Amino acid sequence: MPEAFHTGNTTLNLREILVRGRKLGFEERAKFFSDWLANMKSHRIDGLLQRVIVSRMDRAVRVRDHHGNEQDMLMFGSNSYLGISVHPHVIERVLEAVNRYGVGMGGPPLLNGYSELHRKLEFRLAAYEGTEDAVIYGSGYSANVGLISAIATKKDVVIHDVSCHASFMDGLGLGGHASLTFRHNDMEELEAHLEATHDIEGDRFVSVEGVYSMEGDMAPLDQIVPLCKKYNAILVVDDAHGTGAAGPGGSGSAQQFGVHGDVDIILGSFSKSFSVSGGFVACSKAVADHLRMFSRAYVFSSSIPPMSVAAVHAVLDLLETEPEIHAHLLENISFLVDGLRKIGFDASDATAVFPLPVPPTMNIRLAAHAFHNRGIFLNDVEYPAVPLSGQIFRISLMATHTKDDISQLLSAIKEVWDEFASPAGDGLATPEPAPAAVQPE
Repeated sequence: MPEAFHTGNTTLNLREILVRGRKLGFEERAKFFSDWLANMKSHRIDGLLQRVIVSRMDRAVRVRDHHGNEQDMLMFGSNSYLGISVHPHVIERVLEAVNRYGVGMGGPPLLNGYSELHRKLEFRLAAYEGTEDAVIYGSGYSANVGLISAIATKKDVVIHDVSCHASFMDGLGLGGHASLTFRHNDMEELEAHLEATHDIEGDRFVSVEGVYSMEGDMAPLDQIVPLCKKYNAILVVDDAHGTGAAGPGGSGSAQQFGVHGDVDIILGSFSKSFSVSGGFVACSKAVADHLRMFSRAYVFSSSIPPMSVAAVHAVLDLLETEPEIHAHLLENISFLVDGLRKIGFDASDATAVFPLPVPPTMNIRLAAHAFHNRGIFLNDVEYPAVPLSGQIFRISLMATHTKDDISQLLSAIKEVWDEFASPAGDGLATPEPAPAAVQPE
């Protein structure tokens, strides 16, 4: 097979590879993609996906790359915003849960997979979000898919921000719901959709995210809640990246905008600030009861293990008893924002997520390797996952990062940008032609 890879610029359109692959039989298709990935990884500017962590997940980690080389790196690619996965209290509570309940439930929550530990967590999550009840899912993804596919019907309309997560879009597809999108955080377009659908037979659901994980900004809930009340729409907020990180003391995005208790349905994830797998939906008791019986992602999935539930309990404990953890996250955000602005970036202090837009003259693959070689672990989000004009490096801050860690990050950013973002195109790889097998028809 001819060499086929994406160098970080416009040399290869992965969409065309996907289209061509669909025309092959399964085994041919699998080999086609496997060979393509092997060629890409063997090339001098292969991607850095699935680097292997060989240490505890902390602010500093040891990483093994695709060539078997190991090095110590500063972790700026983790969603563990509170940096709490190795906290002694979390580990202690997890070990207690393992000793009492074992490592798993072996069944779905409607049958044998519902422990006292699970139910107590639902009560705590409901109190945290200002709702009557909460339902625990196996992951944030399954919570999003299971929620929207269970609450909306064919006669309803779902109005959502264009930047809503892929799991939400999959939930829409599962239910085959009618939907309307509005431009990111565009309140005028949202209201226009609400006005245009006022006479539909069914309900209207508005879906936004508390914190948008790629943009690093927030939905203006102080404007959205009144709009939904005005037009009698049901508001769903995916606060996966805001839970534990946004709001006073990590109390969430609704608290940050002063609308705690006014959001109809809030979705959260345990895989960000809580550092384990799982998710939840906080809502009224009636909606929770409905989800427990009609949400397929809940009914037909095994319960999350007691040790994960215990870890979430432990983090909620720490948010209450050690407010300095979240305070340190805020200090780190301010320190990074100040540093980014000094080197020319338009940074916001709204969240712990910082996208660095990649200029068109930069080869994102070469720049990614430059960060890696400097011991800085960053996630690069490249074409075709996003448009060529939307490629970014994504910084995720943790409360446990030190000022020296952040200073090293800032120095690396300046060096990489100086080397690879030159208007003259320095650092660009020589374009390679796409192989004939993937050329557009």
